[in-house]
Amino acid sequence: MPKAAIFFVKLDMTPLKPVAPGTRVLLGISFFVLFVALWSAVTFSGFVQKTFLADPLTMLKGGWTLMTEYGFAKDIGMTVWRVLGGFLIATALALPLGVMMGAYKPIEAFFEPFVSFARYLPASAFIPLLILWAGIGEAQKLAVIFIGSFFQLVLMIAVTVGNTRRDLVEAAYTLGVKDRSLIGRVLIPGAAPEIAETLRMVLGWAWTYVIVAELIGASSGIGHMITDSQALLATDQIIFGIIVIGLIGLLSDLFFKWVNRKLFPWAKL
Repeated sequence: MPKAAIFFVKLDMTPLKPVAPGTRVLLGISFFVLFVALWSAVTFSGFVQKTFLADPLTMLKGGWTLMTEYGFAKDIGMTVWRVLGGFLIATALALPLGVMMGAYKPIEAFFEPFVSFARYLPASAFIPLLILWAGIGEAQKLAVIFIGSFFQLVLMIAVTVGNTRRDLVEAAYTLGVKDRSLIGRVLIPGAAPEIAETLRMVLGWAWTYVIVAELIGASSGIGHMITDSQALLATDQIIFGIIVIGLIGLLSDLFFKWVNRKLFPWAKL
């Protein structure tokens, strides 16, 4: 029996049982290999024309042209800056509000209906208004990311803090902790691992918002490059830009997970 077949036969498919780190990496890489193989098969065979879907080699050549001749590295840097800027502003405002909503039910009752309403509003729908209010500069793009991230963060952080284990709260009161110090000594430390996971997930959503913001009225950024490539039917460059977004997002996600494991080694993240 081939080694690959033996490997898959030996996989333990017990529900909820974690896999070994090495096996997880191998399985993750295997999916990418199969995806590229399928992509290569449908493009090199001529089943799909290059006009509609460039093959992997053409995509790499188009990416090299972008990096060496069109300064695409600067576009990548601008997009990363916008994502981090908008996300950090949203986090700085959402974190204290979310904690207060989770800790104090009257505050939650006051803000929660509007926050729940606002989080369903698509950030892209605000782009025409934001262009009118803030122009087509950086403020408009940061505002799109802020709107898309802020309300999600507030509600998710509030739920996380509100779900703090009651036995921890009762034990703190038994030990003499006062109401004013309960947040800093019990609620925030207890909810910190889940809050960190919330930030990691919403950061991924911020990447989708920035590309939408850059598709309209932008002079730089990955979204701007995709728009220009669309006009030229350069699917190789469009695919390269999409892959770059995915790679940056994956690397930031892995970095976030690593930091969370270091900060909260007791949590199952």
